[in-house]
Amino acid sequence: MVIAEVIKHLEEFTPLSTAEDFDNVGLLVGNPQSELTGILITLDTLEEVVEEAIQKNCNLIVSFHPIIFSGLKNLISKDYVQRAVIKAIKNDIAIYAIHTALDNHRLGVNKMICDKLGLKNTRILIPKKGVIKKLTTYVPLNDFEQVREELFSAGAGAIGNYENCSFKIEGEGSFLPNEDANPTKGSRGELHLEKEAQLNLIFPSHLESKILKTLFKSHPYEEVAYEIVTLDNEHQAQGLGMIGELENAMEEGEFLSHLKNTFNSGCIRHSELLEKSVKKVAVLGGSGSFAIEKAKKAGADFFITADLKYHDFYKAEKMLVLADVGHYESEQYTKELLHWFLSKKFSNFALILANTKTNPIKYY
Repeated sequence: MVIAEVIKHLEEFTPLSTAEDFDNVGLLVGNPQSELTGILITLDTLEEVVEEAIQKNCNLIVSFHPIIFSGLKNLISKDYVQRAVIKAIKNDIAIYAIHTALDNHRLGVNKMICDKLGLKNTRILIPKKGVIKKLTTYVPLNDFEQVREELFSAGAGAIGNYENCSFKIEGEGSFLPNEDANPTKGSRGELHLEKEAQLNLIFPSHLESKILKTLFKSHPYEEVAYEIVTLDNEHQAQGLGMIGELENAMEEGEFLSHLKNTFNSGCIRHSELLEKSVKKVAVLGGSGSFAIEKAKKAGADFFITADLKYHDFYKAEKMLVLADVGHYESEQYTKELLHWFLSKKFSNFALILANTKTNPIKYY
């Protein structure tokens, strides 16, 4: 097996097109055609992690955070980023980063946080916009069911908890094939009228090439009439953060203890306690100050995230409690998630959770 096969399955699970625009995801270092020896799963790819991969005969590191985030103008071992990259290249080790593609996944980073905290009835806190597209095409009535079923199989027509969703309008199409045409219906030089149906389906933007390939393959016409538009609808199964409910409400102090034990945090910085029970909880792993207003509007009692600045805590405004559990701490279970997914696909290969502790923050 080559490394590219692992990457293929990772990108089927978390398509790179779902990552945030600012991010740097995918294969960052290495040859995808190299034969796989083993996979090391880590939160960060530091020089020590590359050394661990060498010692454990793993030539692919699957990392949550990208070690190369902004452009590198040279490789001269001047900082921890360059040292890690140089060591990986010298030892033929590939580095793959998944980051916000997994953040935006409904079973990703934030779902892991919810599961660890025991939250129920979870949903995306900030559903992603601009990632749902609609296909409109016109199909001869006799071929309609086959074309629609093929498009369903390719992933079109899924809306939330529903699949195989479509809309059909019957009518009459017309076309005049010229002398160079090779029509499947009608004849060259003659106006042809055909009983057709307009077919409308939605699909996630990352499937566009697959949907079009399926359309062209299944449609009987030589020239397929179609249009694709991007919708403003929010994708309820894709986006940042989550919100859910505790099975049983807790007192604030009890919940803070639950947080500290769950995340093994050295300390938890939080805003003013409100002396009320905690039931609805919003979470966003990593730096999440941008989602404070969303958590408030969603009616959360607590918002759990990381990297809050001094003035961010004022934004609680006695509407909820903000809790900063630490960046590393909030994302630490990502390794378990990646191991779970990869172990389903590659049970015959070494899948190792990195032992190297990569949290740069210490507590006294």
